[in-house]
Amino acid sequence: MKLKTTFLPAILLTIAAQLPAQDAARPALPVGALTQPVRLDGHLDEADWVNAPMTDQLRTTVPVENGEPSARTEIRVLANERYLIIGIRCEDAQPEGIVRFSKLRDAELQSEDHVRLVLDPFLDGQSGYVFAVNANGARYDALVSNRGEEENSDWDAVWEAAASVDETGWSVEIRLPIQSLNFKKGLTEWGFNVERRIQRRQETIRWANVSQDQRVTQTSRAGLLTNLPTFNYGIGLNVRPSLVGGVTETGGSGKTDWSFEPSLDASQRLGPNVLATMTANTDFAETEVDTRQTNLTRFPLFFPEKRSFFLEGSDIFEFGLGTGSSTVLPFFSRRIGLFKGSEVPVHAGAKLNGRIGKTAFGGLAMRTGSLETVEDTLSGRTLGVVRIRQNVLKESSVGMISTFGDPQGRGGSWTSGADFTFQTTRFQGDKNFLVGVWGLLANRDDLANDRSALGLKIDYPNDRWDCVFNYARIGENFDPSLGFVPRRDVHYLRAGATFAPRPNWGWLRQMFHELYLTYVSDLGGDWQSYAIFLAPVNWRLESGDRIEANFYPQGENLSEPFDIVDDVVVPAGAYHFTRFRLEVESAAKRRLNGQLTWWFGSFYEGKLDEFEASVNWNPSSLLTFELEGERNLGRLPWGDFDQTLVGLRVRFNVTPDLQLNSFLQYDTESRELGWNARIHWIFSPLGDAFLVFNHNTLDERGNRWALQSRQVLVKLRYNFRV
Repeated sequence: MKLKTTFLPAILLTIAAQLPAQDAARPALPVGALTQPVRLDGHLDEADWVNAPMTDQLRTTVPVENGEPSARTEIRVLANERYLIIGIRCEDAQPEGIVRFSKLRDAELQSEDHVRLVLDPFLDGQSGYVFAVNANGARYDALVSNRGEEENSDWDAVWEAAASVDETGWSVEIRLPIQSLNFKKGLTEWGFNVERRIQRRQETIRWANVSQDQRVTQTSRAGLLTNLPTFNYGIGLNVRPSLVGGVTETGGSGKTDWSFEPSLDASQRLGPNVLATMTANTDFAETEVDTRQTNLTRFPLFFPEKRSFFLEGSDIFEFGLGTGSSTVLPFFSRRIGLFKGSEVPVHAGAKLNGRIGKTAFGGLAMRTGSLETVEDTLSGRTLGVVRIRQNVLKESSVGMISTFGDPQGRGGSWTSGADFTFQTTRFQGDKNFLVGVWGLLANRDDLANDRSALGLKIDYPNDRWDCVFNYARIGENFDPSLGFVPRRDVHYLRAGATFAPRPNWGWLRQMFHELYLTYVSDLGGDWQSYAIFLAPVNWRLESGDRIEANFYPQGENLSEPFDIVDDVVVPAGAYHFTRFRLEVESAAKRRLNGQLTWWFGSFYEGKLDEFEASVNWNPSSLLTFELEGERNLGRLPWGDFDQTLVGLRVRFNVTPDLQLNSFLQYDTESRELGWNARIHWIFSPLGDAFLVFNHNTLDERGNRWALQSRQVLVKLRYNFRV
């Protein structure tokens, strides 16, 4: 597939003709002076709150765009040289109807009453921070990702919040230390927006950018927080030592290992918007275990990064519109410190990230230790990545990325590439439109010939119409050592659209009619895979419930056999089959809610039924149960198979600063029962402690369970800020 050189410039010229000559005025809120300490209790009763400027000019985005809210919301902000404090008053004539289940840190608050605020401290319209709090005081934080299209919720910062509920509604106070934020020096105004959710009414209220087509995280359309003081982050030094002790018992040998290891993370601000970070003897004991997945394809599964050191500033390392787990990721940080499910020791690392003017940059270098497994022996390696991104025009960017090193020690390893993304939230006045191109080249001593990859994506992601065209060409020997590539030697094409009208029916909120085509061929032109996803019914009801029905023809052209499960081998050949899906989802505002999914139909030359269920029960704000299950029943000419995967999470939420989380998983493929339990106590905004228990047993059949491993870990860490 070849693209004419005039194609992209023609698109951009057409887009430019659709842009308005100037922006509409952005709403502004001046900050008030913080003259006295504020007691963080959720009550806006101190004198500084009374005297602070206030806005209550919020409008609904749903169910009606720019509509009158059903309840009043007041926003106030206080600041001094060290802190930014946001106070929000949410009036509600029926406080008993406020939906508030969670107390967990980083809980998914979308299904509850909550307020969400977005900050753009660089005023660049392409980055920012997200903070959200519900009426129980549960906290959520994230980085603005992919220019506001997504959020990276695995990022965590040091901040505080408190909420209170009374007879006329609820209030929240949020205290953000300036040391927790990167910002552009000299600015007296930041991008700022606030969104409130009233869950029982399925109502969303927003201060700025009141548009159903756009997200609150699109900071280019945020309002302004003005009259900011000159912030003082001190020396800018943050030192966080950790102590980890534990005992591990290995099954079979009965060997018991005791450990006691210190680790150290330290960061130094080289100005308000540049941060240098180092780590020594890095430990990730507190990281939650991965959720298991079943895999009925011949391609590898993708698991997201959860380790805090790699998540800080991770938005800078994002590369290329249209890249991802379906095509290619040139830098995938899970390649560092993890190998085939085993942890590789991380001896030391350094990271530099920040923004100077319109240039965002990041650099990471890590030194790993040796690892011996049953199959492999790895020696210590130095691995890293460099990323530079330059903001151009108003919302667009051009950049480069380069990685070096190979976890397995293969020589001459590097990957480099460049990307350009044109983005506007003002297409035809107020619509989103994006065009991105990227290219990559991978090198290693064992690679030759075609080691390149390139791609193009055109995206029109809006409320009524969401249309996309994504193309990628992955070379036969494109194998980035620190990247993720599910398949090589392919042309990858995905195109389609969602038409989502909002009919004026009392019981129906929105309809999503979807049609998407995926087509993959090898570079010689022979087809490998195709899929046509059609959703004639995907209805979101006014109650918050959802029903969906899908029609999904697929094809796979196998050049060689593959083991779909143990002892069931699908022979080489061309296969065409059709899958169907029925799905119902109960509104998350209910204490008991969940989702049921049934995939059925033909599969290769046989049949496959896939049953998926998830149930969430919130008997109180103190206790939460989350049950997930999956069962696959395959009947193929080459053998039958049954797969079962079950996971149960129990969350005991004493306060937003003290939680006990228990996660139990079992699947019939590995026959391993795994239990991960964690107590997390945030005893200070700067310090926390973890107690972690891991227990894994193997079902050896015949009613016999064999211990694989058992581990107890204690971790204590504290931030010293100067």
